[in-house]
Amino acid sequence: MRNVNALLRHLSAAEVIQWAAAQTEGAMVVSTNFRPYEAVLLHLVTRVLPGIPVLWVDHGFNRPATYRHAELLRSRLDLNLRAFVPRVTAAHYEALHGGPPAPDDEAALRTFSAQMKLEPFGRGMAELAPRVWFTGLRRAQNPGRAALDIATRDEAFGTLKVSPLFHWSDAELEAYLAAHDLPNEWDYSDPAKADEKRECGLHAAWGAPALAAA
Repeated sequence: MRNVNALLRHLSAAEVIQWAAAQTEGAMVVSTNFRPYEAVLLHLVTRVLPGIPVLWVDHGFNRPATYRHAELLRSRLDLNLRAFVPRVTAAHYEALHGGPPAPDDEAALRTFSAQMKLEPFGRGMAELAPRVWFTGLRRAQNPGRAALDIATRDEAFGTLKVSPLFHWSDAELEAYLAAHDLPNEWDYSDPAKADEKRECGLHAAWGAPALAAA
């Protein structure tokens, strides 16, 4: 994929999306968690590919502002939102475990992520069966993502994973939001990650075996 990514590096985000769509006649999906700046990805992808399924894992631990933001974007962008939930509700999990694991308990965080996020995500991917998966990954988000690129082959889900915003800065995202009068959401928190320096498993090597075992 090195040569492909060298070419994609010089395309606009919309052109990257168009390129990816041309690589398959099969289904495509864009995933979201409605974190900060996700409106940029969703606006770009749905302007090029109206009606594309938007895969969202609602693990039940989102803050009220995130749910309101999700509904606002669903309406504003006419999202074909496909929400998948864990087999265990947030209330059930809290009753058994007292809430999500502590940020320093890596083993428990991975177990939590596998049960509450990876399993419903895998179920969603199996149902939607995409050949192309658009994500909001950016290299600036954490050190582990710097080794990724715009387009990669995701063996866990058998897809071409495409991140049109991979090289974008926060300033570029802010400018896009302002130019298109799009809302942002700063109250987002992901209990499966605990902090921005770790991964929930969707884009990390440990995620595939955890998903298989979930």
